[in-house]
Amino acid sequence: MIRKKGILHNTGKMDKQSKPEENRRKPYIIACIPAYNEEKTIAKVILKARKYVDKVIVCDDGSTDMTAEIAEALGAEVIRHEKNMGYGAAIGSLFEKAREEAPDIMITLDADGQHNPDDIPRLIKPIIDGEADVVIGSRFLALEAEIPTYRKIGIKIINWITGAKAKKISDTQSGYRAYSKKALQLIKPVEMGMGVSTEILLKAEQNNLKIKEVPIKILYRVEEPSTINPLTHALDVIFSTIKQLSMRHPLMFYGIPGVISLLVALGAGLMLIHLFNTTRYFSLPLAIITVGFGIAGAILCSTAIIIWVLVSLIRER
Repeated sequence: MIRKKGILHNTGKMDKQSKPEENRRKPYIIACIPAYNEEKTIAKVILKARKYVDKVIVCDDGSTDMTAEIAEALGAEVIRHEKNMGYGAAIGSLFEKAREEAPDIMITLDADGQHNPDDIPRLIKPIIDGEADVVIGSRFLALEAEIPTYRKIGIKIINWITGAKAKKISDTQSGYRAYSKKALQLIKPVEMGMGVSTEILLKAEQNNLKIKEVPIKILYRVEEPSTINPLTHALDVIFSTIKQLSMRHPLMFYGIPGVISLLVALGAGLMLIHLFNTTRYFSLPLAIITVGFGIAGAILCSTAIIIWVLVSLIRER
């Protein structure tokens, strides 16, 4: 009886020790790839990504080549846009599809071969360890990073606009990212263009999600590099970022310039009145400044209040 009890007791200990390992379920991971006319590189990206994920989803953004057909032949699920809608639209469709899949982790990477799928384990580790909800693959943290000068300058400007430097985010425009299930549910991108990367970070911050960066190396010398004009890309991101910030902080973005304009109008108006009372001279330039800044100030302040009210109502819902 004692031996039997001992056996039962020892078995209980073994169960307790093995239980955590049995309950440690392997995370369900999907890779989401936005693609537009990437028939020369999509196969290599999908095949390498499949080594690290359970499912690959490709959003074919109106390609006119064989991108979609190649992806489907390799076992990827393909979302098709009838026409080219933009990088942000593709990312939005992938987020929506990913929410239906309900993975533990979603990876986004480019289809042109610049992102190395072998870096996927590095991106998902902080999420698995509970250190982050959003992980960014940063080209600036990698040793011996070969980044074109125009890209460095452009990203630094965007980082300054978004305040990313203060948040210690070095690469706000990296599309190589990992998202936790929590992040996937809270972040719903709406930007259609290249500004979606910034939008996602702003929404992550708004929802108090933990963001972390890991070093990656970008392969700029690929077979078919991106055909997107760098200047167009930069302007798209900057305008999108300004729009996002104006919606988040309308009182600061529109209200402060509006108040300053009204103060300038008030000052010019007082000078105009004083000049007319003392010399009987009506200054047309001062009158134009008074009216112009007065109208601009009124429009800016009204815009700030209207947007603030609308955003507050939307957040309450």
